[in-house]
Amino acid sequence: MTLIETYRANAAAQRAAAEKTNLPNRREMHERSARTWETMAESAEDTAGRALTNLAAKAERA
Repeated sequence: MTLIETYRANAAAQRAAAEKTNLPNRREMHERSARTWETMAESAEDTAGRALTNLAAKAERA
């Protein structure tokens, strides 16, 4: 499992936990955590994309 997949799995787990709780403050906590995990996954995807771009540029120069 890649880091991005792990982040997405954690987001899904937090959403599932939010659906199971009856307490509004706990639900919001889980939803906020899910959004944070999604943001981290998107950031990791962006970083991976930039790394590929950099590698392609280096290979082009070589």
